[in-house]
Amino acid sequence: MLKIKKINSNDISFSKNLQSHISKRKVNTSDIKEKVRMIISEVKSKRDTALVKYSKEYDNYDVQSANELEISKEECLEALKKISKEELEALKFARSRIQEFSEHQKTKPWNYTSKGITLGEKITAIDKVGLYVPGGSAAYPSSVLMNSIPAKVAGVKEITMVFPSPKGKVNNMVLAAAYLGGVDRIFRIGGAHAVAALAFGTDTIPKVNMIVGPGSQYVAEAKKELYGEVGIDNFAGPSEILVIADSSANEEWIALDLFSQAEHDELAQSILISPDENLLKKVEKVMQDKLNNQERKNIIESSLNNFGLMIKVKDIENAIEISNDIAPEHLQLSIKNSNKYLDKIENAGAIFLGEYTPEVFGDYCAGSNHVLPTVGTAKFSSPLGVYDFQKRSNIIQCSEESAILLAKHATVLANAEGLFSHKDSASLRNNKGKLE
Repeated sequence: MLKIKKINSNDISFSKNLQSHISKRKVNTSDIKEKVRMIISEVKSKRDTALVKYSKEYDNYDVQSANELEISKEECLEALKKISKEELEALKFARSRIQEFSEHQKTKPWNYTSKGITLGEKITAIDKVGLYVPGGSAAYPSSVLMNSIPAKVAGVKEITMVFPSPKGKVNNMVLAAAYLGGVDRIFRIGGAHAVAALAFGTDTIPKVNMIVGPGSQYVAEAKKELYGEVGIDNFAGPSEILVIADSSANEEWIALDLFSQAEHDELAQSILISPDENLLKKVEKVMQDKLNNQERKNIIESSLNNFGLMIKVKDIENAIEISNDIAPEHLQLSIKNSNKYLDKIENAGAIFLGEYTPEVFGDYCAGSNHVLPTVGTAKFSSPLGVYDFQKRSNIIQCSEESAILLAKHATVLANAEGLFSHKDSASLRNNKGKLE
């Protein structure tokens, strides 16, 4: 039975109760930190030998050599043939939508000349990227497409994918998505040891410059530990949705929208905010009635009872203020004239406007990326995109005349900072190779 927490924004203790409930979901990883560090250290020193050991230990996959971990292009083609016609069509449709969206994100190098000084930016794709695809309670071919396609659009030359494969078994949809997404090499290995292998490289798994993709607490902790050795996309937390709904909303649609997020895992969070108390009651009744018919009932029930939330507010403006404070991964506006409120939204990973735009479309095939900032990080972070797979280099070029102009001011600033070699370097350009 569902027992979803309810609070009212008019209550004196509202802010305290809200923050207390939201912070419950933050995961303390101190208990796994040392274990992850040990795994990373062993992979760094023993390379392939460590991978074989951990494959046996964590995936129950009895490999004798790390070479057995790689999945060939031929296996991916076979997987493509094994999935249904409808599944292949859906993957291709999603690929085309994500590709189109990603193409719009491409940026161009630029330059301009001012006072004889040419300035600009050079855009260069990251050379090699590692893609971690989660396994466990579900397979996620959509994650393969969402990570690989913007990387390829950005110009990444080589994508190496890793994913957990209990007993060596692989999911055909995941392999098909990898083939369609342009993944270059694939290894049936997951966990912190897979992340470490990508970061350091082994005789079998190539070293990459950046690692993207969500995973377990062990994977997230490994990415934190290895940041600096490689670049990473973000520190992803459990998934979340915040729905703002008014009296025009369909209670059955809203109930299933909340279920769709809660079924991800037991740490997922579903929040409904409305000025209409009657709607809140109707949505809760639908959820109670439909819970037992859900395939992932136990996960949904645990998620909603522990982290679900219904908030009664005075109006939509009040709801948006609260949403901006929470900074949800997914914000769904199931209200009349939803576009009217778009400018008021400051913090959200993705914004779904109107009753015909459920969050699930963003998960799969609308085209926007579903790799989004979580647990409040939308206050300072953005969705994954083409720009994450590119580097920018500043370009500066001076003529002899413009060098004299810059040197005049650079010597003054360097002298003020007490950096006299800086001053001399600038001064040489001002005096035709002679120091003052």
